[in-house]
Amino acid sequence: MKHYSMKNLTLLTLLAVLVTTYGCAPKGPMVQADFTAPEVAPMSEVTPPTPDPRVGLEAGLFDAEEAIWNLEMLSTTPPPAAFVGMTSSDLAFKGKYAIQGNYNGVIIWDISNPEKPVLVKDYVCPASQSDVSVYGDLMFVSGEGYSGRLDCGTEGVQEAVSEDRLRGIRIFDIADIEEPKYIANVQTCRGSHTHSVLKDPEDDENVYVYVSGSASVRPEEELPGCTDFAPEDDPNSALFRIEVIKVPLDSPTDAAIVSSPRIFEDLTAPPTHGLAPADLEALRIAKENGAFMYERGGRERALSNGFAGRLLSNIAQERAGEGATPNAADTLYLRENATEMINTMFGSSDGDNRGPDQCHDITLYPEIGLAGGACEGYGLLLDISDPANPVRIDAVADSNFSYWHSATFTNDGSAVLFTDEWGGGGQPKCRETDPYEWGANAIFTIEDGELVFQSYYKLPAPQTVQENCVAHNGSMIPVPGRDIMVQSWYQGGISVFDWTDRKNPVEIAFHDRGPVRADRMGSGGSWSVYWYNGVIVNSEIARGLDIFELAPSPYLTENEIAAANTVELDYLNAQGNPMFKWPSTPALAKAYVDQLDRDNGLDDTSLSAVRQGLANADATSGKAKTKIFAQLAEEVGEMASMANDSEKVSKLANTLKDLASM
Repeated sequence: MKHYSMKNLTLLTLLAVLVTTYGCAPKGPMVQADFTAPEVAPMSEVTPPTPDPRVGLEAGLFDAEEAIWNLEMLSTTPPPAAFVGMTSSDLAFKGKYAIQGNYNGVIIWDISNPEKPVLVKDYVCPASQSDVSVYGDLMFVSGEGYSGRLDCGTEGVQEAVSEDRLRGIRIFDIADIEEPKYIANVQTCRGSHTHSVLKDPEDDENVYVYVSGSASVRPEEELPGCTDFAPEDDPNSALFRIEVIKVPLDSPTDAAIVSSPRIFEDLTAPPTHGLAPADLEALRIAKENGAFMYERGGRERALSNGFAGRLLSNIAQERAGEGATPNAADTLYLRENATEMINTMFGSSDGDNRGPDQCHDITLYPEIGLAGGACEGYGLLLDISDPANPVRIDAVADSNFSYWHSATFTNDGSAVLFTDEWGGGGQPKCRETDPYEWGANAIFTIEDGELVFQSYYKLPAPQTVQENCVAHNGSMIPVPGRDIMVQSWYQGGISVFDWTDRKNPVEIAFHDRGPVRADRMGSGGSWSVYWYNGVIVNSEIARGLDIFELAPSPYLTENEIAAANTVELDYLNAQGNPMFKWPSTPALAKAYVDQLDRDNGLDDTSLSAVRQGLANADATSGKAKTKIFAQLAEEVGEMASMANDSEKVSKLANTLKDLASM
């Protein structure tokens, strides 16, 4: 039985009076407007489809079976001809354009009509990974591989040392986005696997590019000053540091490295986990089938057939010269000496207690002066108040994590989520027997400058051994009052989940396809997926570009989606955390009401009264509308102290007050 307080009755009476008072006004409604309260359900009662439709999807490249829940696919567009069969990577956005990196260059799409994206430019310029970022009329593209050329040529670079090689950052002028102009590059010792663009709120003359390089150090003969000695042996070592590039906006061709911060200093080797049950079984089978075994990193491993074959050929040639065929003695030699040979080739991993010497991604949130560094074996919290000189203020490790890959902050900066790219993105790590905590996300609150662990979130649908699957890139969706994220999982598809409750993240939407191939692992799936100005854009490794929009559900109402879509960004970069700001709109007020309903933040009578008032305001105009908003704001403000969620009721009251002043 519902109990109605005097305050509830006062509000209901007020609304009735408002209708009576303004019902005879020239522009006012004659009766109370009809309204329908949306169906809502608390996050503790989310009911996903059962059985999960993502399990058992049929394979195919452009015709794979699909599963979707609480999303609507607006379009899927294959890559242009020169990019078919090449790996599509990360995304950046500028105005109406989505810019898609690819190992063969950059693809620029006009997504102003998300149902029919238009190819604007396919710029062939091979490099791995070709991660992209934008600021103003500039576009930055990462290059790390050994075959990238300064001239964007497609013939590659064959020499070990070459003046033609590009490893670092390319800079393009995109004032005419249909014809990007390659204007400069900044070479780095380890290339650029990824990068992050920092626009300091206090500096309108420059932007800064944080470069994360993960490849080996290039020869000094190719780029003077590059050495791979330990920092204690050479203070200029290219290891255990990142690069910070300063780009003058009025003269971007003068971009140059201004610092090389050693943000990993004093970190020791992190704890690690062993093999998953499926991997242990695969190792057992490999041994039974006669695979060549070796030890590295404290555990036994099996050489792949191809690599073992190359080693056997090398042994035979050393024994009997060019063209010699491996014999039984060569096979025995490899079995007895595989560990020593591998350590000679790649360096011994024993006895080194150092921590990571690189970051994979660094996510920048300049409005709060912080960055999240996903740095192999650690998650770092950085102070970036001085853009050229980031300082580590905390570091966390986790034995459940294999490879800290990327970071995402909540809008208020109170928490950060790190992803674990267990298996490097090329292995099936979402198998039914894989531990939930491995290859997942880890959620941390930020308390007095320290990272405090809260929980894990992993894609809840098991994937097959034909599907590379593990946590990868995503972004926050600007639903006011909640922390909702969309994230890629390679061939696990995309997942939308709510982590407002840091201890209990919950999936509320998804899309997935079957494997690229049915007979073996094929490269494909979602590399990265981001919310941008009302749509969700997915960079599909093999299949091109997907665009979705959120569909209303009890877990995310039409009003909440409408409020999110009032946020408009001028640009968005993968490793940049924008601060969302919501204009005061009726959609924002209604979103707060829906959330108060879902979370029992306000009693049913008050909720109905507020919804009635908002419906009346929608049906009115001029002074009548202003009066309804003003009176509603006053009454809702007085209710805050008695509500279960006084903070959100106060936000609702402030929104109504703003609407009354418009």
